[in-house]
Amino acid sequence: MVAPQPLEDLIIATGAEAQARTGARVEPCPRWVRAFVGGIAVADSKQALTVTLGLPVYYFPLRDVRADLFETSERAESHPIYGERSFYHLRIGDRLVENAGWRFVAPPPEAAALADRVAFYWDRLDHWYEEDDEVYVHPRDPYHRVDVLNSSRHVRVIVGGEVVADSHRPRLLFETGLPTRYYLPPMDVRMDLLTQSKTVTHCPYKGRTVHFDLGLGDRAWRDVAWSYPYPIPECPKIENLVCFYDERVDAIEVDGGVQPRPRTPWSSSSPSQVGTNGRT
Repeated sequence: MVAPQPLEDLIIATGAEAQARTGARVEPCPRWVRAFVGGIAVADSKQALTVTLGLPVYYFPLRDVRADLFETSERAESHPIYGERSFYHLRIGDRLVENAGWRFVAPPPEAAALADRVAFYWDRLDHWYEEDDEVYVHPRDPYHRVDVLNSSRHVRVIVGGEVVADSHRPRLLFETGLPTRYYLPPMDVRMDLLTQSKTVTHCPYKGRTVHFDLGLGDRAWRDVAWSYPYPIPECPKIENLVCFYDERVDAIEVDGGVQPRPRTPWSSSSPSQVGTNGRT
């Protein structure tokens, strides 16, 4: 199986187009940012930059990273805006983290802010902290909002032709760049049809999820809904509510109208209906 291209590489690869369209945002980060491997802080800075091209990436001053743990990689790339990108392995005791970080060598004037700065692949390091709170997936974008509002809209969720949720008291989550999500009280959901799956995901703005499969007779839908049992303190209003993927159900109706099926990063990974014997 071919490993997916890292998120950071996708961001950098599309950087020329994004910068031509809107310009990359490069801003000082006021937060104390640390990244750990094997219990060692390989980056520890109060002067990181947040570089945003779709999703943000932290760039650390060279003085704030453990350059003594670096080993030069043979990997090198050229970017039309940022210039030459060289890579580093991290050697921590007997552990080698290959191509863990990179820097742009002698970037052009339009990318001068990245000179003498190092960035790391988020998922190749063990833990990331902003101040003393652990952060997951990627840095938080200072321009990204998550608002949760109480509502009396009538929300119904239909799967396999059956109404599996019906609520007049949803909480609507509005998140920058994503479709509205409808979080429903468990008492308004056919929880008898849901079984917690092994899927666990993290969101830097909301926390850690659990996911649910749904079964109807001899049919099953994998990971059709999710919940946040313990959301981060900044997003408490969705705690233990249930939210269905618009992309994975037959329909979500709001006040009698069927909502358009959104195209999101979860559309391409939406699971097909399977039988209870596990065959597609």
